[in-house]
Amino acid sequence: MPDDISSIKSVLPMLPTGIRLFSLYLEAHEMYLNKRYDACIAIAETALALEEKLYPIPSIYLHLVAAMGYINIRDTEQAKEHLLSAWQIAEPDDMIEAFGEHHGLLGGLLESVMKKKYPDAFKRIIKITYSFSAGWRKVHNPGTGHYVADDLTTTEFTVAMLAARGWSNKEIADHLHVSTRTVEAQITSVLQKLGNPQRSDLSKFLLK
Repeated sequence: MPDDISSIKSVLPMLPTGIRLFSLYLEAHEMYLNKRYDACIAIAETALALEEKLYPIPSIYLHLVAAMGYINIRDTEQAKEHLLSAWQIAEPDDMIEAFGEHHGLLGGLLESVMKKKYPDAFKRIIKITYSFSAGWRKVHNPGTGHYVADDLTTTEFTVAMLAARGWSNKEIADHLHVSTRTVEAQITSVLQKLGNPQRSDLSKFLLK
């Protein structure tokens, strides 16, 4: 993918529509990784708005990356709306792999939205998450010089990601529909597994 939005304008028209949409997902994801969350959301939502017919796979990915952008600006309602839109496309044909692949980046949305409403699907998604991330989190993180935590449960990982992004225990508890005591226990477990760093250092051990 080219480095900026202006430079891809000449490339996108030459791509088949489905590939074009997936290319825009990649561009949105790059904006997310660069913490340009408004740009991430704008690219994803523009691509979805211009979609003349449904292309299920890129549409799922675009909705998920939009949800990632929204959760990082703490607009949980818009984030949930995109997650559910992705689910409405994925559920009929059981295309749930993307949800497992994006679990860690969705900021607890799967736990908040899917766990109670779609418990069986949620369990399967978590299995996909473990399979997808097996060994991958051990890859050296060049941004921090640390290894990404590989021995946290998916719930601990979610709580740790939110804490690393500045969410308070109460905000995490409200988002995940659990008690603050539960969140406190999970944070304690996370810090112990990571060798007792400070809470402020959590981002060194987590995905970007």
